[in-house]
Parts: sequence; C-alpha cells; structure tokens
Amino acid sequence: MSGGAPIPVPVSGDKILCIPDLQKAASKKLPTSAREFYNSGSTDQITINENSSAFSKYRLRPRVLVDVSKADTSTALFGRRLEFPLGVSPAGMHAMAHPDGEKATSRACAKAGVAMGISSYANYPIADIRSACVSSSGIPQIDHVIQLYTMKDRAMQLRIIREAEARGCKAIFLTADSPVLGVRYNEWRNDFRTPEGLEFPIIERDTEMIRKVTHDDTFTAFNDDTHNWARDIPWLKSVTGMEIWIKGILTAEDTLMAIETGCQGIIVSNHGGRQLDGVPATIDALPECVAAAAGRIRIHVDGGIRSGTDIFKALALGAECCWVGRPAIWGLAYDGQAGVEIMLETLRIEFKRCMQLTGFNSVKDITKACLGVYRVDGPLARL
Repeated sequence: MSGGAPIPVPVSGDKILCIPDLQKAASKKLPTSAREFYNSGSTDQITINENSSAFSKYRLRPRVLVDVSKADTSTALFGRRLEFPLGVSPAGMHAMAHPDGEKATSRACAKAGVAMGISSYANYPIADIRSACVSSSGIPQIDHVIQLYTMKDRAMQLRIIREAEARGCKAIFLTADSPVLGVRYNEWRNDFRTPEGLEFPIIERDTEMIRKVTHDDTFTAFNDDTHNWARDIPWLKSVTGMEIWIKGILTAEDTLMAIETGCQGIIVSNHGGRQLDGVPATIDALPECVAAAAGRIRIHVDGGIRSGTDIFKALALGAECCWVGRPAIWGLAYDGQAGVEIMLETLRIEFKRCMQLTGFNSVKDITKACLGVYRVDGPLARL
C-alpha cells in the first residue's frame, strides 16, 4: 500500500483512524479488571501519562521541495529487513484480550514485516507463537526475542533459554527494572487474578496455580530480587549464544554498564509506566543514553509511542527502532489478528507520511537536526 493510501478500516463498526481510536474501541470491549490491568500504570500515573505527552514538546523541522516519491521506511534488525522501525513489545497476557493471544499477534507481525517480543507471561508456548507465523516453506517469517526476568529457579530459566534457542529466537530481552513489581493500585483494588483457563506455559504455571494467588504474589514467587550486573550478565553469556539486550534502562550510568558487561543492545524503557512512578518519560531519557553510548551499543526505545510521528521523533533522538506494547493489546481486543494488523499499518502509514512531509527518503538520514524545542523565552531552538 502506498504512503498516500487511506488508513485501513474494518467494513463495519468503529472507524479506526489513529491509535487513540483503537484504544477507545478496544477499551469498550474489555471487562473492567482487564481494561484497568492493561491501561493503568503505577501509583499516581505520572510516568504512564508523560510517556505519551512528552513527545509533544519536540517540534518537527521539515525540509521542503524534496523529491520523496521513493521514500523507504525499511530498516534491519538481526540481519532481517523490517518494513519500518517498529516491533511489538513483549507484553504479557495477550489471550486476556483475545483467545488467540500471542499467536494472533505473531501472525499480524509477520504480515506487517516487523519483529515481536515474547513475554515470560505469554499465554502460549514459544513454539506455538513462532509456528503461527511460518511461511509456506515452514520457516518463520519474522524474528522473535524472548523476554526474561532473573529467576530464583535457574534451572527453569535455563529451560526457557534452551527452548527459545531451539525455536530460533534471536535475543534475550532481560527486564532489569523489576526486582519487585511497581505499586499498581488497580490490581489491589480489583484483587486482580488471571482469568480462568489462561496459563503461563513459559514459566511453567498452569491456571490452577495462577488463580490461587495474586499477580503480585506470582511474580514475587519466581523473580529474583538479588539480581545484579556482576552475576547475571556473565551467567547469561556463558549459557547462550543469543544476543543479550537490557530492557529498562533510563540513565547514562546503566547504559555504560550494559556496554562494559558486553551486552549487544539496550531498550530505553520504564515498563510502560508500570514500575517506578515518577521516572522520566522514555523519550526524555533517550538522549542521555544515546550520548553515553556514543555508538558503542544498539539502542531501542519503548513507552508511550502512539503515532508514526512519535516513531520519527524517537529515531531523530537516536533510537534505531521503537517498540509498542499496549497498542497491540488494543488491536487484539478490538478484532484479534485483524486489529493488530490495523494498528501496525496505521503506524506504518503515519511514519511514512511523516518522513515524506519532513523531506526524508531513508530512515538512516533522520537525525536530531529534524527536531526543535521551544526555549523558555519563546523561539524554537534546533536540537
């Protein structure tokens, strides 16, 4: 579909023209407990809200009279072409939004030509998620990464790693910002429990085990709050050949730690505002991490991305690729695989249109010179 084509919409029901439309339509379909679990952040909801609103302070500086008829949104990750610089983040419990869960998301990602993260809290096994996107020749059409926590049960953690390797996952996204869960009032008020019939096969929890305890208690039982750089990164490097990326970095100091310990990449992330409330929006933390990295490690970002223009701004500030979590959940809740396809195509078209309107033909040419911020005294300052 060309960059000038209309946003795809279903033949009936709500017209989905943008990601906020999708959020609204999906939220009407979700039960209260599920909707609040997906859409809420921690404590005062400061970070979750600023994740999106922070993008608005960065203004675009377009170049005009540029031939953009051949604008190319593609990039590469793990040696494979991405149709545009986006992946679906490893968010848990897709099957609470739609019965096909992560399998539907995987099929949609394959159709869109983007990567996908598999959460430790996925409702389907890694094998099922990978096989959902195989081509006619039986080969998965996209790359997946496996998200891991540091676990008290190292034997189980190793089993997950071996399964991910066997199924062809390219990297481990080690979630580093969660020694304990953030304070999520909605889960406590609702006494949130994973719905009957859903399992967490990757962390070897069946529905009976899960339903007995709260989400917080499930996490505390398996997560290792003694995690640390000196122990866990060398151990991972000793047991796997997959790339190791650290998810949850917000500072220059931790960017340097990821470099020093030999990691291949970082994801600038605040867990979608669900962990420590009051930390910076990821788009605001990104420049600090990029400056510290000085090109020595790959940098991706997630959190609050709700438009193709947001993707453009993140790339201009130094990210190689962006990831989205909640928009995929909203797509699933709205219309399963088709809903996720709508989400991805909406973002792709918006991103291409933004590239063309700012005068760019290639992702690699997008730099911070494309952006400005308003000074305290009023005029726009070029970055």
